Amino acid sequence: MTYEKIRLDAADGVAVITLADPTTLNAASLEMARELAHAFASVAAGKVAARAVVMTGEGRGFCSGANLSGGGAAGREADVDGKPDAGSALESTYNPLVSLLRDFPLPIVTAVNGPAAGIGCSLALLGDIVVAAESAYFLQAFRRIGLVPDGGSTYLLPRLVGKARAMEMMLLGDKIPAATALNWGLVNRCVPDAELLPTATAIAKELAAGPAALSAIRKLVWNSLDADWVGQLNAERHAQKAAGKTDDFIEGVGAFLQKRPAAFKGR
Repeated sequence: MTYEKIRLDAADGVAVITLADPTTLNAASLEMARELAHAFASVAAGKVAARAVVMTGEGRGFCSGANLSGGGAAGREADVDGKPDAGSALESTYNPLVSLLRDFPLPIVTAVNGPAAGIGCSLALLGDIVVAAESAYFLQAFRRIGLVPDGGSTYLLPRLVGKARAMEMMLLGDKIPAATALNWGLVNRCVPDAELLPTATAIAKELAAGPAALSAIRKLVWNSLDADWVGQLNAERHAQKAAGKTDDFIEGVGAFLQKRPAAFKGR
């Protein structure tokens, strides 16, 4: 597939997926969403040599939200009553994309430059490690156009920052600067703009050099958001059984006993 709205590069075990429509601050058009889904699916299927992913935006922004200005924009399809169905594109395109990221088999690092608004906020926060530039901000912009948060925002935000702050973000629609986002626990790092990609890439390389168990760890943590205590203990038991049968477990134990760095292969 030839990409028009994103770029996909890979080196040193890290795939870098860049939202690349800077004239719109990388607005998430249907075309971009489909390209993102294809790129992530290609990495997941092993068609790209990578054991971790960095997702970032080109230019001055990470993602300014859904593209409302084109003929294929979300909310343009008519419902049976003749009025637009603003949720149709969620069902067909955006919800499968965010679910793909949630269930992705490799660690994802998001490098957030500039605004992460609307569904762009969701894409940013779906990273397992979220690194924000000092100029970045997070915005639930939906109330400004009379819509409700989507892209999993109403699921993610209360779990990340609690009901009070999630309500504040969604009902008031104020920008949350990167430094505040760090204080609230929305992101893992807040770094000078020039250090954003180097920091995110260094983290991704560390993850790419890690054991196959990292995939199981991210799955356990994501699933824990909906699990009960007994169910989570059972999930840990089954994941540990699988991890204990990997070559990386044998290597990890051997390296520990020999007091040397482990050389994991991701299998």
